[in-house]
Amino acid sequence: MARKIEEKTSGANSKILMMGYICIKDVETLPEKVSILGRFGLADSDIASICDCAVQSVRDARQKLKKRSKRE
Repeated sequence: MARKIEEKTSGANSKILMMGYICIKDVETLPEKVSILGRFGLADSDIASICDCAVQSVRDARQKLKKRSKRE
């Protein structure tokens, strides 16, 4: 029974990840990608796997976005 639950969540997760890939295909910078994928409620590790970067890079990009929004 536990396997069925894992399969269901991984199936839903794979759909979200696929949508994430599609949404950022034309986006250039990591902060912009993180901003878009953050709207899906993805974890930093999921965003890092989509963007093919380290988790710390995603965290740094989130910090850049916070600083940028405070300035505006």
